[in-house]
Amino acid sequence: MTVRQRLEALADESNADFLSRLLPGVEPETVLGVRMPALRALAKELRGTDEAAAFLAALPHRYLDENNLHALLINELAGYEDALAALDAFLPYVDNWATCDALRPKAVKKKLADFRGRVDGYLASAAPYTVRFGIEMLMCHYLDAAFSAKQNEQVASIRSEQYYIRMMQAWYFATALAKQWDATIPFLEQRRLEPWTHTKTIRKAIESYRISDEKKAYLRTLK
Repeated sequence: MTVRQRLEALADESNADFLSRLLPGVEPETVLGVRMPALRALAKELRGTDEAAAFLAALPHRYLDENNLHALLINELAGYEDALAALDAFLPYVDNWATCDALRPKAVKKKLADFRGRVDGYLASAAPYTVRFGIEMLMCHYLDAAFSAKQNEQVASIRSEQYYIRMMQAWYFATALAKQWDATIPFLEQRRLEPWTHTKTIRKAIESYRISDEKKAYLRTLK
Protein backbone atom coordinates (compact mmCIF):
# COMPACT_ATOMS: atom_id res chain seq x y z
CA MET A 1 0.00 0.00 0.00
CA THR A 2 1.40 3.40 -0.98
CA VAL A 3 1.57 6.35 1.41
CA ARG A 4 -1.29 7.99 -0.45
CA GLN A 5 -3.41 4.86 -0.16
CA ARG A 6 -2.69 4.72 3.56
CA LEU A 7 -3.82 8.33 3.91
CA GLU A 8 -6.94 7.65 1.87
CA ALA A 9 -7.75 4.77 4.23
CA LEU A 10 -7.54 7.23 7.15
CA ALA A 11 -9.79 9.82 5.49
CA ASP A 12 -12.46 11.42 7.69
CA GLU A 13 -15.20 13.18 5.74
CA SER A 14 -16.54 15.24 8.64
CA ASN A 15 -13.06 16.46 9.54
CA ALA A 16 -12.39 17.21 5.86
CA ASP A 17 -15.44 19.50 5.78
CA PHE A 18 -14.27 21.19 8.98
CA LEU A 19 -10.73 21.72 7.71
CA SER A 20 -11.92 23.03 4.34
CA ARG A 21 -13.82 25.81 6.12
CA LEU A 22 -10.67 26.75 8.05
CA LEU A 23 -8.40 26.82 5.00
CA PRO A 24 -9.56 29.38 2.43
CA GLY A 25 -7.86 28.87 -0.90
CA VAL A 26 -7.39 25.13 -0.40
CA GLU A 27 -9.60 23.16 -2.78
CA PRO A 28 -12.00 20.96 -0.76
CA GLU A 29 -11.39 18.00 -3.04
CA THR A 30 -7.74 17.98 -1.96
CA VAL A 31 -8.64 17.53 1.73
CA LEU A 32 -8.99 13.96 3.02
CA GLY A 33 -9.50 15.06 6.60
CA VAL A 34 -6.94 12.73 8.20
CA ARG A 35 -6.72 13.76 11.83
CA MET A 36 -3.41 15.05 13.16
CA PRO A 37 -2.86 12.24 15.73
CA ALA A 38 -3.13 9.70 12.90
CA LEU A 39 -0.73 11.75 10.75
CA ARG A 40 1.76 11.96 13.61
CA ALA A 41 1.55 8.22 14.19
CA LEU A 42 2.15 7.55 10.50
CA ALA A 43 5.12 9.93 10.44
CA LYS A 44 6.67 8.10 13.41
CA GLU A 45 6.13 4.79 11.65
CA LEU A 46 7.66 5.97 8.37
CA ARG A 47 10.58 8.02 9.65
CA GLY A 48 13.98 6.89 8.45
CA THR A 49 12.58 4.44 5.92
CA ASP A 50 13.15 4.27 2.19
CA GLU A 51 9.42 4.76 1.80
CA ALA A 52 9.64 8.08 3.64
CA ALA A 53 12.59 9.20 1.50
CA ALA A 54 10.69 8.39 -1.68
CA PHE A 55 7.63 10.25 -0.42
CA LEU A 56 9.69 13.34 0.44
CA ALA A 57 11.12 13.32 -3.07
CA ALA A 58 7.70 13.00 -4.71
CA LEU A 59 6.73 16.67 -4.94
CA PRO A 60 4.26 18.13 -5.61
CA HIS A 61 1.61 16.19 -3.72
CA ARG A 62 -2.09 16.06 -4.51
CA TYR A 63 -3.63 16.21 -1.06
CA LEU A 64 -3.37 18.64 1.85
CA ASP A 65 -2.94 15.59 4.05
CA GLU A 66 0.12 14.54 2.05
CA ASN A 67 1.62 17.97 2.58
CA ASN A 68 0.89 17.81 6.30
CA LEU A 69 2.52 14.38 6.50
CA HIS A 70 5.47 15.76 4.51
CA ALA A 71 5.91 18.51 7.10
CA LEU A 72 5.83 15.99 9.94
CA LEU A 73 8.41 13.80 8.20
CA ILE A 74 10.73 16.79 7.81
CA ASN A 75 10.33 17.38 11.54
CA GLU A 76 11.63 13.87 12.16
CA LEU A 77 14.79 14.16 10.02
CA ALA A 78 17.82 13.69 12.22
CA GLY A 79 20.43 15.39 10.03
CA TYR A 80 20.66 19.19 9.98
CA GLU A 81 21.74 19.41 6.34
CA ASP A 82 19.05 16.90 5.36
CA ALA A 83 16.45 19.05 7.09
CA LEU A 84 17.65 22.20 5.31
CA ALA A 85 17.54 20.48 1.92
CA ALA A 86 14.06 19.15 2.64
CA LEU A 87 12.87 22.63 3.67
CA ASP A 88 14.28 24.19 0.50
CA ALA A 89 12.44 21.63 -1.61
CA PHE A 90 9.15 21.80 0.27
CA LEU A 91 8.55 25.43 1.27
CA PRO A 92 7.60 26.54 -2.28
CA TYR A 93 4.65 24.13 -2.09
CA VAL A 94 3.34 25.26 1.30
CA ASP A 95 0.12 27.16 0.58
CA ASN A 96 -1.82 27.23 3.85
CA TRP A 97 -1.34 27.95 7.54
CA ALA A 98 -2.03 24.40 8.74
CA THR A 99 0.83 22.85 6.77
CA CYS A 100 3.09 25.80 7.59
CA ASP A 101 2.46 25.56 11.32
CA ALA A 102 2.99 21.79 11.34
CA LEU A 103 6.50 22.37 10.00
CA ARG A 104 8.85 22.51 13.00
CA PRO A 105 12.02 20.57 12.14
CA LYS A 106 13.79 19.28 15.23
CA ALA A 107 17.21 19.14 13.60
CA VAL A 108 17.59 22.93 13.43
CA LYS A 109 17.93 23.03 17.22
CA LYS A 110 21.40 21.52 16.76
CA LYS A 111 22.72 24.57 14.91
CA LEU A 112 20.63 27.57 15.86
CA ALA A 113 23.41 30.07 15.13
CA ASP A 114 23.78 28.76 11.59
CA PHE A 115 20.04 28.42 11.05
CA ARG A 116 19.53 32.07 12.00
CA GLY A 117 20.93 33.14 8.63
CA ARG A 118 18.45 30.87 6.90
CA VAL A 119 15.63 32.51 8.80
CA ASP A 120 16.67 35.90 7.39
CA GLY A 121 16.18 34.43 3.94
CA TYR A 122 12.72 33.16 4.81
CA LEU A 123 11.69 36.57 6.12
CA ALA A 124 12.78 38.19 2.84
CA SER A 125 10.84 35.75 0.68
CA ALA A 126 8.04 36.79 -1.67
CA ALA A 127 6.13 33.63 -0.69
CA PRO A 128 3.75 34.44 2.19
CA TYR A 129 3.94 31.07 3.92
CA THR A 130 7.73 31.06 3.75
CA VAL A 131 7.65 34.42 5.56
CA ARG A 132 5.17 33.01 8.08
CA PHE A 133 7.48 30.03 8.61
CA GLY A 134 10.43 32.35 9.20
CA ILE A 135 8.55 34.34 11.85
CA GLU A 136 7.42 31.09 13.44
CA MET A 137 11.02 29.87 13.65
CA LEU A 138 12.03 33.08 15.43
CA MET A 139 9.15 32.60 17.84
CA CYS A 140 9.95 28.95 18.51
CA HIS A 141 13.74 29.06 18.76
CA TYR A 142 14.99 32.62 19.29
CA LEU A 143 13.03 34.13 22.16
CA ASP A 144 15.07 32.51 24.92
CA ALA A 145 18.86 32.22 25.19
CA ALA A 146 19.34 32.87 21.45
CA PHE A 147 17.30 36.08 21.51
CA SER A 148 18.58 39.23 19.80
CA ALA A 149 16.78 42.57 19.85
CA LYS A 150 17.42 42.78 16.11
CA GLN A 151 14.78 40.16 15.45
CA ASN A 152 12.00 42.31 16.92
CA GLU A 153 13.01 45.01 14.46
CA GLN A 154 12.93 42.51 11.61
CA VAL A 155 9.48 41.18 12.40
CA ALA A 156 8.07 44.66 12.99
CA SER A 157 9.44 45.89 9.66
CA ILE A 158 7.54 43.29 7.63
CA ARG A 159 4.68 44.98 5.82
CA SER A 160 2.12 42.70 4.23
CA GLU A 161 -1.57 42.60 3.42
CA GLN A 162 -1.49 38.82 3.90
CA TYR A 163 -3.68 37.92 6.87
CA TYR A 164 -1.64 34.87 7.81
CA ILE A 165 1.61 36.85 7.90
CA ARG A 166 0.08 39.56 10.07
CA MET A 167 -1.45 36.98 12.39
CA MET A 168 1.94 35.33 12.85
CA GLN A 169 3.49 38.72 13.57
CA ALA A 170 0.94 39.24 16.33
CA TRP A 171 1.55 35.74 17.67
CA TYR A 172 5.30 36.40 17.65
CA PHE A 173 5.02 39.71 19.53
CA ALA A 174 2.57 38.31 22.07
CA THR A 175 5.04 35.50 22.77
CA ALA A 176 7.93 37.99 22.85
CA LEU A 177 6.07 40.01 25.48
CA ALA A 178 5.88 36.88 27.62
CA LYS A 179 9.56 36.03 27.18
CA GLN A 180 11.34 39.31 26.43
CA TRP A 181 9.10 42.00 27.91
CA ASP A 182 11.64 44.80 28.28
CA ALA A 183 12.89 44.48 24.71
CA THR A 184 9.40 44.14 23.26
CA ILE A 185 7.04 46.51 25.07
CA PRO A 186 8.53 49.63 23.36
CA PHE A 187 7.15 48.36 20.04
CA LEU A 188 3.66 48.74 21.46
CA GLU A 189 4.32 51.89 23.46
CA GLN A 190 5.73 53.57 20.36
CA ARG A 191 3.07 52.00 18.08
CA ARG A 192 5.66 50.60 15.73
CA LEU A 193 3.40 47.82 14.51
CA GLU A 194 0.64 48.24 11.97
CA PRO A 195 -2.65 49.08 13.74
CA TRP A 196 -4.25 45.70 13.10
CA THR A 197 -1.16 43.82 14.29
CA HIS A 198 -0.83 46.13 17.31
CA THR A 199 -4.40 45.41 18.41
CA LYS A 200 -4.17 41.69 17.76
CA THR A 201 -0.87 41.45 19.67
CA ILE A 202 -2.41 43.04 22.74
CA ARG A 203 -5.46 40.79 22.52
CA LYS A 204 -3.35 37.64 22.27
CA ALA A 205 -1.03 38.79 25.08
CA ILE A 206 -3.98 39.49 27.38
CA GLU A 207 -5.22 35.95 26.70
CA SER A 208 -1.81 34.47 27.60
CA TYR A 209 -1.32 32.70 30.93
CA ARG A 210 2.39 33.58 30.76
CA ILE A 211 1.86 37.31 31.25
CA SER A 212 1.07 38.73 34.68
CA ASP A 213 -2.19 40.50 35.49
CA GLU A 214 -0.25 43.68 36.18
CA LYS A 215 1.31 43.63 32.72
CA LYS A 216 -2.04 42.79 31.13
CA ALA A 217 -3.57 45.83 32.82
CA TYR A 218 -0.81 47.98 31.36
CA LEU A 219 -1.30 46.48 27.90
CA ARG A 220 -4.97 47.43 28.04
CA THR A 221 -3.92 51.08 28.32
CA LEU A 222 -2.03 50.75 25.03
CA LYS A 223 -5.01 49.63 22.91
